[in-house]
Amino acid sequence: MTAAAGLGTVRPAYGSGSLAELMPSVAAVLGVPGTTDSLALGLDDVDRVAVLLVDGLGAAQVPVAATWAPILNDLGTRTLTAGFPSTTPVSLVTVGTGAPPGAHGVLGFTVRQPGGAILNHIQWAGEPDPFGWQPVPTIFERSVAAGVPVTVVNRPEYDGSGLSVAAYRGARYAGAADAAELAAGMLAALSAGPGIVYGYHPELDKAGHVAGVDSEPWRAAAAELDVLLDRLVHGLPPRSALLVVADHGQLNIPLEGRLDLADRPELSAGVTAVAGEPRVRYLYAEPGAQADVIAAWKGVYGDSAYVLGRAEAVAEGWFGPVPAGHLDRIGEIVVVCRDHALALATGWEPEIVGRLVGYHGALTAVEMTVPLLIAR
Repeated sequence: MTAAAGLGTVRPAYGSGSLAELMPSVAAVLGVPGTTDSLALGLDDVDRVAVLLVDGLGAAQVPVAATWAPILNDLGTRTLTAGFPSTTPVSLVTVGTGAPPGAHGVLGFTVRQPGGAILNHIQWAGEPDPFGWQPVPTIFERSVAAGVPVTVVNRPEYDGSGLSVAAYRGARYAGAADAAELAAGMLAALSAGPGIVYGYHPELDKAGHVAGVDSEPWRAAAAELDVLLDRLVHGLPPRSALLVVADHGQLNIPLEGRLDLADRPELSAGVTAVAGEPRVRYLYAEPGAQADVIAAWKGVYGDSAYVLGRAEAVAEGWFGPVPAGHLDRIGEIVVVCRDHALALATGWEPEIVGRLVGYHGALTAVEMTVPLLIAR
């Protein structure tokens, strides 16, 4: 992918080639009623499927990571799109439910709740009730109801969190503290019998955020991924397959692309609340100030961001259909950064957010396009 192509806009391919089609296709392979293998996975002779989600391994990162994780070159490669925003909580629930973000309601990294409080979906504990906030049955629930066992292998500290319940409910949860335990747990569940096994690996994304894509820490994380994939691929029992996907890609953002509400009074004028994240910013305006806020942001960002009202953003189809009960979770004003722009919000979110190197969430090909790698 060229640099110019990587910054081109990619729309979510809901219904044909997005993360929302992944688990319904897997479930269909295993005979779960009411599901369809719309991705044509070609796994007719398997009775157990493992899905490993590697956080941050976008399609554009695969050839870079392959230098340090050469096993990636041995896996059959296709691509899917993330949903929007292209960020971890949105993608995890899109995978788990097989539904676009508008339907499942996890519509950003942070969103404003009806009472005004900001919900960080990664730090979600207690309220709101995840069963009410995310009403769509998961593919895991539907599979278990049809007699297909499901095991999720993930970090122990994520067990029972609001995000885990929203994305994984219905599955048996097995804790794995590191990559070695993740491989062992996934292979043990596969060897136990037919069913679905889902694993999550966060380290590449963490290194990309803190140090940047292709930094030394990122390369070390890619080498660790190589060991993990090697153990999984060469440990697959008969009649099984491994699917490797990601939730989003990642983009290093130079300092000159970063604008901060705290430094630009014209950006904060009329703004009463801020949510989202630096690549996709949700803004809430004082009564009657929405048009002025949109005009101010367009004036500052120009062609480096889409700036539009909520209704227009929904009409663009980025979220998929959005029921009335979920509309308020999208900002009154939606700012989607293009190219290498950022919309920082010091004072509204932790200062560490503005000190990261790698970001994601927007509609560029680098952020939106993810691999679908298959091993038999």
